[in-house]
Amino acid sequence: MLWGILAAVISGVLMSVQGVFNTGLAKETGIWISAAFVQLTAFIVCMAAWFFTGTDSGFGELLAVDNKYRLLGGVIGAFITITVIKSVDQLGPAAGITTIVIAQTTVAYLIEVFGLFGTEKVPFTWRGVIGVALAVAGVFLLNRK
Repeated sequence: MLWGILAAVISGVLMSVQGVFNTGLAKETGIWISAAFVQLTAFIVCMAAWFFTGTDSGFGELLAVDNKYRLLGGVIGAFITITVIKSVDQLGPAAGITTIVIAQTTVAYLIEVFGLFGTEKVPFTWRGVIGVALAVAGVFLLNRK
């Protein structure tokens, strides 16, 4: 569990820094070219890691995926890149990223409650709703000028 928490913290830090970097890049080059560059460099890093570690299966395994909607991660990733750039540009880093995290938390909770996309279904609790509501209240407090 400790490694999971550490990974989540590192992910949050990297997402925030990446959002600011991508927004700055988009201001200098344009949103589409910057998003394409981000996705291309991510592809290169993943291919290099796959080549050097040799720990994963080959691309042929993708053809055997039962739930084909799971292949849409890259498409979704492209839209994530573009929408993060727009939100950080329009709202600023703190408000943009905080709003993104709240949307993530809300949707993740709903995915678990309804057992969507093959996840294990968890019971609805008011504690979960209150947690999300407190996070939303935090965004309003953070953005209050």
